[in-house]
Amino acid sequence: MSRLAVGPLQSNPTDVALDPLQSDPVDVALEPLYWLLEAWYWLLSQLYYATGLELIHPEYAFMHRAILVGLCIGVMAPLIGTFLVHRQLALIGDALAHTAFAGVAVGLFVNATLSFSVSPYLTAIVVAVIAALLIELISEYTDAYNDVSMAIVLSTGFALGTVLISLNAGGLTVSIDQYLFGNLSTVSAENAVLLLVLFAVVVGTVALTRNQLLYVTFDEVAAEVAGIPVRWYNRVMVMLTALVVVGAMQIMGVILVAAMLVVPVAGASQVARSFSQALLTSVVLAELAVVVGIGVAYYAEATAGGVVVLVAVAIYVGCVGLGKLFAGSHREESAPDVDAIDSDGTPLE
Repeated sequence: MSRLAVGPLQSNPTDVALDPLQSDPVDVALEPLYWLLEAWYWLLSQLYYATGLELIHPEYAFMHRAILVGLCIGVMAPLIGTFLVHRQLALIGDALAHTAFAGVAVGLFVNATLSFSVSPYLTAIVVAVIAALLIELISEYTDAYNDVSMAIVLSTGFALGTVLISLNAGGLTVSIDQYLFGNLSTVSAENAVLLLVLFAVVVGTVALTRNQLLYVTFDEVAAEVAGIPVRWYNRVMVMLTALVVVGAMQIMGVILVAAMLVVPVAGASQVARSFSQALLTSVVLAELAVVVGIGVAYYAEATAGGVVVLVAVAIYVGCVGLGKLFAGSHREESAPDVDAIDSDGTPLE
């Protein structure tokens, strides 16, 4: 039996129903969504009875949650990453991951000093969204390049996190390693449900604003002339990035979270012939990396975040080779097929 299966986090699939919900407003708001988690437990339990895979044993509820979180990240990260890579903002994920670490530190500090029970991931969401807006505002009001504003926010966020952790070192009851490197076994039921909310927000927002985001991504000037509020859509994009970063941090960790925004997209760009193909291909590659990575990490007793990234990089290398192999006869050296849209985002026939 794998070492990951040993420990207090082993639990029965019905644990969610048995867990006493906290009385704070966040738990009350999330309570109706727990049935989704219970349905997921039931589904993987049935899959276990059909396949006998130890990885999804009904007693390993923490693995069920980790797989759910991984699959959601496999959709969210490349969905946003495809826009970021084409905007040449690949490193913004790294900057926001470091500010999310500051958010975790804020949550731990508040809990330790004021005896609250706020989830550090919830404070990480708030701080990361604020940091994302700061990146855009610094660029807008100082005319600085985006990489300058990202560097400022990244440094500030990590500095704030380290200061708060050091001030609170004696009062911490949890290890910060799980936030730095990620951990399959630390995905709680509350955090899994929180991620489902983030998943709905990110996917729903992109679905509703896809054409506008696409227009702004490839030609900001033309989009502004067409009447699209470019600045607002830029802010929406960075805020969505912040939500993805915090969600992925649970199993990827701060240090590796940016990889899922970039590596699958880079691999997809080697074999796809249009923006839409690149987006769909990147989601498939990311899901493959997550499933294989979590499986290898479980049986090899390795850190999940690192294994997932290594698998993603291996897939990228394969895509580069495949792209070069078919480049001559099957791949057009042209810009992505940007759909024509008018000022209110309606596709033109």
